[in-house]
Amino acid sequence: MVTTTRKSDLGTRIVSAIVMLALAGAAFVMGGSWLTGFIALVALAAFVEFVLLVKKATRHYPFQIAAVIAGAFYMTSAALALAWMPRALIAVTVVLVILTDTCAYFTGRSIGGPKIAPKISPSKTWAGLGGGMAGAALWAVLVTIFFGYALSGLGGAGPSLTRAVSGKAVVVATLLGAVLAVAAQAGDFFESWLKRKAGVKDSSRLIPGHGGVFDRIDGLLPVAIIAGLIWGWS
Repeated sequence: MVTTTRKSDLGTRIVSAIVMLALAGAAFVMGGSWLTGFIALVALAAFVEFVLLVKKATRHYPFQIAAVIAGAFYMTSAALALAWMPRALIAVTVVLVILTDTCAYFTGRSIGGPKIAPKISPSKTWAGLGGGMAGAALWAVLVTIFFGYALSGLGGAGPSLTRAVSGKAVVVATLLGAVLAVAAQAGDFFESWLKRKAGVKDSSRLIPGHGGVFDRIDGLLPVAIIAGLIWGWS
């Protein structure tokens, strides 16, 4: 009986993941207003789920109002940052968050060890956080080298891996990747804390087998804001 349920849930999760990837991929490829509209729709769905969680988490109306205002600013900022970024940077940002989650999961499961905040998220360990930071840092370094190599080819001498791999650039990329991984995990912890306060497992049941939209983008929100700020300042 348990085995059947697990297989059924796995099939549902796979189908839902394929649909989500297809929608996101189509919007990404079409770009322009299609991509902007998709980002806005995702942000709106996550915000609605956030508001419902806040209503369940506290009955204190001033707290609810303050939380809703803060949540609107938080999610709007992330959505605007993503809509403003070039598509290449969106892809780099999304992959970084995915790698952070994936590396944190497998490292945490393999090594185990002390929990970061067991009352908020019992499965997350310090080892997992380290693994997520390492994965994100490696991704940031690879992206930096790739773009550095491509840009080095704009000169008359042609592309050069030596010129692309600058010690300073690699150090900055490593630190930035690690910091963004921490931000992604912080976004995950924030939503886990809110769900604990609300007494629910998922932000909604909108996505079969995956919970809600907020569950899927909780780590992306803070990373998108930071990446958008860096892009704006660069």
